[in-house]
Amino acid sequence: MRPERVLRAVLVVTTLWGAQLRLSAQTADATLPQGNVHHVKDRKESKEARQLREMREALRDQQQEINDLKQQIHAKSGEATSAQQTAASAQQTAADAQAQAAAAASAAQQAKQAAEGSSAKVSAVSGSVTQLQTTQANLNQTVILTDQQLRRETESPTAVHYKGVNITPGGFAAFEGVWRQHSTNSGINTPFNGVPFPSANQGHVSEMNFSGRQSRLSMLVTGDAGSYMLTGYYEMDWLGTGTSSNNNQSNSYVLRQRQIWGQGALPNGFTVTGGQMWSLVTEDRKGTDARTEIQPETIDPQYLVGYSWTRQPELRVQQRWGNYDTGAFSVAAAAAQAQITNFTAAGDIPTQFFFGGAGNSGGLYNAAQSIGAGNTPGSSAITTYANNLAPDFIVKAAYDQPWIHVEFGGIARFMRNEFFPATPGTTVNAYTYGTTLESNTAPAGGAFGAVRVYPTRNWEIGIQGMGGTGVGRYGSSQLADATIKPNEELEPIRNYHGMFSLVGHPTRKLEVFTYYGGEYDQRTVYPVTFGTTTELIGYGPQTLNDTGCYNLPSSIPTAGGGGSPAAPNCASPTRYIQEAMGGFIYRVFDSASKGRLQYWVTYSYIQRNLWSGIGSSTTPTGPRATEPMIHVSMRYYIP
Repeated sequence: MRPERVLRAVLVVTTLWGAQLRLSAQTADATLPQGNVHHVKDRKESKEARQLREMREALRDQQQEINDLKQQIHAKSGEATSAQQTAASAQQTAADAQAQAAAAASAAQQAKQAAEGSSAKVSAVSGSVTQLQTTQANLNQTVILTDQQLRRETESPTAVHYKGVNITPGGFAAFEGVWRQHSTNSGINTPFNGVPFPSANQGHVSEMNFSGRQSRLSMLVTGDAGSYMLTGYYEMDWLGTGTSSNNNQSNSYVLRQRQIWGQGALPNGFTVTGGQMWSLVTEDRKGTDARTEIQPETIDPQYLVGYSWTRQPELRVQQRWGNYDTGAFSVAAAAAQAQITNFTAAGDIPTQFFFGGAGNSGGLYNAAQSIGAGNTPGSSAITTYANNLAPDFIVKAAYDQPWIHVEFGGIARFMRNEFFPATPGTTVNAYTYGTTLESNTAPAGGAFGAVRVYPTRNWEIGIQGMGGTGVGRYGSSQLADATIKPNEELEPIRNYHGMFSLVGHPTRKLEVFTYYGGEYDQRTVYPVTFGTTTELIGYGPQTLNDTGCYNLPSSIPTAGGGGSPAAPNCASPTRYIQEAMGGFIYRVFDSASKGRLQYWVTYSYIQRNLWSGIGSSTTPTGPRATEPMIHVSMRYYIP
């Protein structure tokens, strides 16, 4: 039943009951006299009056409850109306949502159908997205590494970037000194074939000289031309001597060209190099590559007895197969500037021949180098510029593994001279010469090789050697290349030289080393008969006078001057020179960005043996001279 109907029924009953009660009260009051009103009030309440009063009180309470109930019903009625309105709104919202859900379901169905029809495209796009994410991550890492590299190159560049090339400077500043027990009147550069004998004044005095002339500057230029790499290299020091150079006060020595060459290299290992460089006969550390040559760890700019080398103009081609880290094979061929050095002939030799001449200053050759008295009988040497027929041709092959380097090669030389044919007369040193100038070419050359092994990371062992005819020029001692025959043709002298090396790096700062080298020129003599007398001529005749090699000097040639290392009556040429050398290098500071400071000390002992002659025939090894010496150095290498 609805609340409104219940309320109206209750109101009707209550009204009727209230009306009855009022009527009953009026009737009772009407039956009582008016004068006895107070008396009635004071009289004890009757049972009916009490009931009537209780009924009135109950009626008032019920009326209050009815009023409260009406208020609650009114409030409930408002809430119901609001709820009805909310319900209606919710029903409309539900209807709208249902319509939207139906539309969404339809769209989802269409999307599903579309997705099912393009699943391959979705998969491909997903893969592309994954690939792009990976590429982006790699790109980010590359950017970070590139930024770090750019910072390093900006703060500590290893090269100067100029236009399209990189320029890398190099070199060092050096203070160096040498002490020799027997003077050679030389700077830090040692003339090994000029060690004096006791009969020379210099054989009795020592010398000590300081020098900064070996300080060096270099510049490496590289350019990437795409299909090939271009390289240029320039290296210089101050070991040159001008016409007025001396060490009296300003030590004004001149700049010297050590190396200057250019190179083009293809990616397949083919390389062409041209300019002044270390000769191909010089031992390389990697294949036949320029700028990998190995020099002995010596301060002496003439290096060490037995070391094979020249620095001269050369055109070189090279081909390499493989990689140096895993194994490589290289071959190279070169055409090099030729020269006949230290021609030596003794005895009653003919004199109508030549193979060169003094330098012409107009042709930018040093005119101070001249033949002098070399063509006169008894002469020991001729210094001249040779009139070369052809360059020296050199070939070399090399094999490399990380633990070993092996190389071997050969050299071909062509020595030419011009002469008037000579015929011995009936008296000693009397020749008859023809009137027609003739020419002769004497082929020379030999073989060379080197092996260097690395048994551990800190040690290396090397051995190198060269042998042939007319190859004395390629040894540090500069022994004679050739002598003369009785008919005035040139005769190349057989020569052998070699060197052993042991180098160690016991610590990062310390390097220790020891070397032994030797060079040999074979005795090359010919008999010449003058009437009934037979003489010997050539290189090292047994008839040369060696009686004065050990005599003490008896005079000083000029007042205030000095004597020559070449002593009288000690005429035989060198048979064998040997040198033992040891030392160490201590690197005080070594940084790729700040340079290197090092101290260097070496001790050498040289022994020079001559061929035996008159007065020394009982000594098979011939007269002997020795030269102990000490070199010291302090160098700062620029980074």
